[in-house]
Parts: sequence; structure tokens; C-alpha cells
Amino acid sequence: MESTRIDLKTVVSHAKEYGFVFPATEIYDGLSAVYDYGQLGVLLKNKIKAYWWASMVQLHENVVGIDSAIFMHPTTWKASGHVDAFSDPLIDNKDSKKRYRADVLVEDYVQKIEGKIQKEITKANKRFGEAFDEPQFRQTNPRVLANQSKIDSIQERLSQALNKEDYQALKQLIEELEISCPVSGSKNWTDVRQFNLMFDTEIGALADGSSKIYLRPETAQGIFVNFLNVQKTSRQKLPFGIAQIGKAFRNEIIARQFIFRMREFEQMEMQFFVKPGEEIGWYEYWKEQRFKWHLSLGFEASNYRFHDHIKLAHYANAACDIEFNFPFGFKELEGIHSRTDFDLTSHQTHSGKNLKAFDAESNESFVPYVVETSVGVDRLFLAVFSRALQQQKLPDGTQRVVLQLPEFLSPYQLAIFPLVKKDGLPELARTFFEELKYDFSCVFDAKDSIGKRYRRQDAIGTPFCITIDHDSLNDNKVTLRNRDTMQQERVSLDQLKQKLNSAVLIKEALKRL
Repeated sequence: MESTRIDLKTVVSHAKEYGFVFPATEIYDGLSAVYDYGQLGVLLKNKIKAYWWASMVQLHENVVGIDSAIFMHPTTWKASGHVDAFSDPLIDNKDSKKRYRADVLVEDYVQKIEGKIQKEITKANKRFGEAFDEPQFRQTNPRVLANQSKIDSIQERLSQALNKEDYQALKQLIEELEISCPVSGSKNWTDVRQFNLMFDTEIGALADGSSKIYLRPETAQGIFVNFLNVQKTSRQKLPFGIAQIGKAFRNEIIARQFIFRMREFEQMEMQFFVKPGEEIGWYEYWKEQRFKWHLSLGFEASNYRFHDHIKLAHYANAACDIEFNFPFGFKELEGIHSRTDFDLTSHQTHSGKNLKAFDAESNESFVPYVVETSVGVDRLFLAVFSRALQQQKLPDGTQRVVLQLPEFLSPYQLAIFPLVKKDGLPELARTFFEELKYDFSCVFDAKDSIGKRYRRQDAIGTPFCITIDHDSLNDNKVTLRNRDTMQQERVSLDQLKQKLNSAVLIKEALKRL
């Protein structure tokens, strides 16, 4: 079967049509960059979270979990640096009145050049076939070398401008590259300026400014302020980690690309506390582990790549992103950061509380260093959903749309069909449904022809369908159909359970990590 990847517009349409993601409060014309997860979307999202939690907490005896509050004492965000430094460099186009992140404009420009390099590589690969040596081609082809040199020069200038917070230099780079507004095509830009991303509100009855608090822009600080509580009550010794899944909020001006960048989103983070001097070794360890985890979802390794940060955050001594090839190109999916001792030291200073850990072996106390892994649930949802959605041309010349989700993440793992709505088949099918629903997420469907029912389940990602026919009344066997191969076989109930157990249970996926 020949598969074709689907563009973002079709991804968004499919997500809404089949109950995965809806625009929030759509009956009131929606709210920009805010989305609701529908009846199938919430199932997929919860399974993604369950898989991450099990792989991070259940499989690591030195990682525990918490669930901290969204509202936190406002000094938390002063200590973390968010009050003073949590901002984006923004630039407006005077003609379209649209606002953009200045660094993203440059990064998108660089991505277009990378696209030119990839076209050269694709053409050469077709020309030379199995004899093609991509590394050698990259090092010797004049057009590739010229484009790569241009990329290196742009990234060096971007890095210097961001690190020095030289926004005049950043605007100058945009002008020299002749970057135009995607909407108007105009190159008429304002100066670059900073914009803080935190939402604030009032707590209590007063609104005089003294009661201002913030919606948390990240979940990490809830872990840091609970470090001592968790360490003492769990009796963990360094190195150990604290994991959390929770909502965060950012007043994104440039919210776009469906659920990739939203104002209300969910994070899965783990902060790993280590002895000073050991952080880089653990940073490399968690880079490898997290990349391996993403590959366990079953998509090709070519969909992922590491990207080292051009500008390190104020708290980091090493940082990289795992990028994914979304329908709009490679973008950040997960961040791995070596945060040094910045967070705990700062909270210790602002709170006056001793946040040092005691090491019995060396008989000394110190503020631990931290290695962070942080992945957005919504971005991971989009990565899985967009990569799984395929338009396939079948051998008989017909086409189908299929959502080839990893079986253990599929909203429904099994669809149960009576062949016809008579002759006792619906009743027998219900018997199978009642037997299987305790072990697997099942859906019962008796509407339309079998072919239409298969296509409907293909479109929502159900990996297996069983059909109860007239022979089932005598032999208690069913026809099992595989979503990906479309092959069918007759199986008994015991055989069915065995086949499903090996394919759809998270436990089996965890064993493969």
C-alpha cells in the first residue's frame, strides 16, 4: 500500500470531524489558541500521559511523582526569574498589523534554506541510488556547502543578538535577509521589543495590586518548592527525580499551528536532582533515554533530531531540544536542560529556607544540580496524530484515510460488529462486548455496511475489529481484522485475547523500552 502524508489543514479538519479536537467555545466563535479535546481526543491524550508516567515513574525506582497547585506564592516567580526575564522578542509588520516572534522569523528563514539542501540531497539520492553517500555529498557539493555556510552565518548572528539581547541587531538581521511578512508580503517592520508572557490575576477580595498572583507558566517550579518535602517523606537519596503532569499558561502573542502553541497547555516534566559536577553525565543519559522513548512510539527515526540551543536560558549550562518533523517542519517537541543549581539556590535565597541536601558518603551538604526533561502533552498529541494520519492507495485502486496510531495509544483498541442486525448476531456481539470491555477499550458498532464500519474505525485509529457472523453462533469464533494490513482471520475468544494482549497493552510497550 502506498501512503501519503497529510497536510496540517487536513489534520485539523480530521481532528474535528472525528471528535479528537474542537475549537474551544466554538458556539461563541471560539477563543484564539484555545482548544477542547473531544470524546476520542481525551482518550488518546490520557493514554499518552499514562505511557509517559509509567515509563518515567513506574519503571524508575528513583523517580517519584507529585501534583502541585497552579496558584503559587508570587515570590516563586520572582525567584525563578519569570517576573523579570520571561519574555519573547516581538516585532510587528506595519502594513498587516500582525505580530511575530523575531527569532522565529529568522528560524523559519533558515528552515527554507535547509529545505533547499534537502532537495539537492533528494535529487542526488534518486540519481545515484544505493551508491549515494549522503555525508560525502554534504561535504563536497558546492550548492549544499554554500547554503550550509549561509545557515551557519545566520545562526551565529542570531545567537549573538539573542545572548546580548541586542534587539537592534536582530531587526537588522531580519532586514538584511529581506524577510517579509507571511500575510502582507511587506518588509515594513517595527523595532523589536520584549513582551512578558505570564497571565496575572487577583487573589482574595482586594484588587489593589498587593494581591496579584500568576497563573503558572511552567510546572517545574512546583517541583522545586516541594524538593525538601518530597526528599524527606520519600527518603530518596541523590540522584533522584520528581515527575509531574499539569497545566501551564502563557499569554502567547504568536499562538498558531493548531495545538502546537497554545495559551493553555499541559506539560509532562521530570526534574532530576544530582550532585554538583555530575550534571552533564546525567544530561547525556536523559537525552539518550528520552530519544529512545520517542522512538518507542513506532515512527521512523528520521522524524526526530536533536537541536542544541543557540541561546542558553539564564539557568542552564547545557540545553537541547528533541525536534519532530511536524506537517509545518521540524519544531521543538521536548526540551532537555541542565539547569545547574539556579532554581534551588534562588528559592533558598528568596525564602530563607535551607534547601541543601546532605550526602552521607562525603559528609557534606550542598544545593543539588538539576537535569530537566520537559515535553508538551499537546505537542506530543499533535506529533503522534499528524504522523499517524495517512492517505493510502490500496492495491485495488481505491483509497482510504487511516490513522495508524501505536496500538497501545489508540482511543479504542477493539471494535465489535454484528454482521447484520438480526438472527441473534447483535445479542452475541453484545456478549463479546461485555466479556472484553474489562480488559480492552471497546466500541460497539452495528450501523451501515461492514465496509463502511471498517473505514470509520480506520479513520479513528482502531487497530482491530471483530465481526460476529452466522458461523459464530455455532463455533464461538469471530473474524479478526487488522487495521494496518487489512488481513482477516478466524479466531476464538482465547486467541483474540492473546493477540490483543501482545499488541495493545501499555505493559508490552514498556517492556520494549
